[in-house]
Amino acid sequence: MAPSVQAIATVGTKTIYAGSFGLGVFRSDDRGQSWTSANAGLSDPFILSLAAAQDGTIYAGTFRGGIFRTKDGGKSWEKFNEGLKRLEVKALLIQQGAVFAGTGDGLYRRPDGAGEWTVVTKGLDDVLVHAIAMAPDRTLYVGTSGKGILRYAPHALEWQRVTHGLIDHEGLRENFIRVLAIDRDRALYAGTFDGGVFRSGDGGATWRPISRALPNDSIRGILLLESGLYVGTGRGIYKTQNQGEQWVPVNKGLTEMSIQALAAGDGGVLYAGTNSGVFRSDDGGLQWVGISEGLQQQPQ
Repeated sequence: MAPSVQAIATVGTKTIYAGSFGLGVFRSDDRGQSWTSANAGLSDPFILSLAAAQDGTIYAGTFRGGIFRTKDGGKSWEKFNEGLKRLEVKALLIQQGAVFAGTGDGLYRRPDGAGEWTVVTKGLDDVLVHAIAMAPDRTLYVGTSGKGILRYAPHALEWQRVTHGLIDHEGLRENFIRVLAIDRDRALYAGTFDGGVFRSGDGGATWRPISRALPNDSIRGILLLESGLYVGTGRGIYKTQNQGEQWVPVNKGLTEMSIQALAAGDGGVLYAGTNSGVFRSDDGGLQWVGISEGLQQQPQ
């Protein structure tokens, strides 16, 4: 049985990294047709997040071991934790020459490849950050466990909660955010643990639900592509082309419907990490094929 894949990162047109929960990181150089274990130096095999820099450096966030970095395609990993207070790392983002890490003690920043981790301003002590997004004007947004969504604008003094309208169809405030994404028009999308998807067109000031027609409200991934908005849920993948008025299931070929991660590669290829391995679609989600050959082996 293939492991649960919590994170996926793509490099170029053919190389993919899959972060599993318990078997570490796997690498494929043929779009997932075959995988090899890539865990030398990786002391925590429970991977929660992955990010790829433009030079091919890969960062992995783990459950208990903090952050690891590889510069040789996964042949060897080094710990990358100087300055971190908590070593559970749920989210990684590389933007504007810096790496951002969502941890159990807020958001940290580190210049890409240098220095040590420093906390991004005050206000998120002991708060678990699940998701990170950055707008073109460098405004940062985080999705958290317990405090909803917070915004940190350049030159601001501290984090500001932006939760107006984050109310689900049962009238409950959504304080547990799992994923965030920003589209070209700077609209924000937030996926919650069990309250569906919300959209903000005004930088987070107000939110509205867009997933009333979605069969499952547990959101694990959001992809914003030319062809539409895709979400990965606890019961498959759905697509909308009209901001959530209608959701179409795009699950043909998926034999595991519990999605844990969504990623897009070059040329419109889609990848889905699930509770049992990885799937790929070459046609925008119309058809999926399982690509878990080699994911079952134990780490070396």
